[in-house]
Amino acid sequence: MGNDREYEGVLSPTGLVEYQPGSVVSRTILKSNAGSITLFAFDEGQELSEHTVPHDALIHLLDGEAEIRISGTPHRVVQNEMIVLPANQPHAVKALGAFKMLLTMLRSQA
Repeated sequence: MGNDREYEGVLSPTGLVEYQPGSVVSRTILKSNAGSITLFAFDEGQELSEHTVPHDALIHLLDGEAEIRISGTPHRVVQNEMIVLPANQPHAVKALGAFKMLLTMLRSQA
């Protein structure tokens, strides 16, 4: 019985993605019609500009600290904290220091 998953068994998320100077690095862990789980490593000062997606998402910081802006409101998020990104609301991510996050995106099954 085969599957298309690259990762199986127990995983250490902080070890699956490494910091790179001046960069944002991402690695998709799972992806399906229901959504995706992606790891990110942001170097200090790096950011994802404001954008909107039609799906709810959850950011879980694994290391460091970030500013997550939702509909213009900034939120300081640190290691081991999470924040929900509501569907259809503009959001942006900025590294206040180097940080790693796990992004879980959930697509609605309408």
